[in-house]
Amino acid sequence: MSMATTVQRSLASARCKFELVAHPRSATSLESARVAYVPAERVAKPVILDDRHGRFLMAVVPASRHLNLGRVRQNKVDWQLSNEAAVAGLFSDCEVGAVPALGEPYGMPMLIDPQLTRQQDIYLEAGDHENLVHLEMEQFLKLVPHAEVCELCH
Repeated sequence: MSMATTVQRSLASARCKFELVAHPRSATSLESARVAYVPAERVAKPVILDDRHGRFLMAVVPASRHLNLGRVRQNKVDWQLSNEAAVAGLFSDCEVGAVPALGEPYGMPMLIDPQLTRQQDIYLEAGDHENLVHLEMEQFLKLVPHAEVCELCH
């Protein structure tokens, strides 16, 4: 596998300029940053949350940081970490554990930590464990025009 079909279609329809960066197989966003020799603060790590009533939310933080779930709960919804089976079903064109930081193309709202949006460029999983999509921040934001930027990290 290489890039997930949904990611390919989204990049094409938004006419985004990007580069596909191949790297040795990795299991996490932080490990992908390490093996691809890119700064972890520029790798977007998606965390999938749900409200246990069928609504999902993607919170995107730098791979070098951790999500502060308390900051997400401020939206008056008790968001919880989604289980792997639910996530796999939402991202069926991706390998398990290689979710791209693109909630909107998959039909879910997104929150993005400003530590990412302050970066000039960004890397995100392509949908497999061996490729990252590298693009300038303005290109990334074209892919997720409705994403809300808010503090999400500790």
